[in-house]
Amino acid sequence: MLVLSNNTTLNSLLSKLLQHYLKQTNSSTLSQARSASSNLEIIYVLLMIGLFGFFTVGVMLTNIRARRLEESRDPYNTYIATDVWHKKDKEYFQAKLIENYNLCCVFENQLAVEQPSMQIPEAKSS
Repeated sequence: MLVLSNNTTLNSLLSKLLQHYLKQTNSSTLSQARSASSNLEIIYVLLMIGLFGFFTVGVMLTNIRARRLEESRDPYNTYIATDVWHKKDKEYFQAKLIENYNLCCVFENQLAVEQPSMQIPEAKSS
């Protein structure tokens, strides 16, 4: 009987040790799985931030490039921001003035010219 009791005690001790070991391995695998999943979560977040940053930088660079190309043909930068349009406008105005002056003819009406020696006839009242 003593052998049997030792055997059952040994079996219970072994089963307790096995259960304790299984609990530790289960909890360690769960913690390892949790740490692995948390590592994957961090990688996922960093990947999403990287993709968003890449997209944002691409849009910004495209916008800056388009504005540089647009600025060269922009009327504001070509005419208003510089004084070129003032000079061109002044030259155009002077050319038009000279052209109109050359085309202009003055006809003198001798009857309408002021003649101080002659008196204006007065209307007779009736």
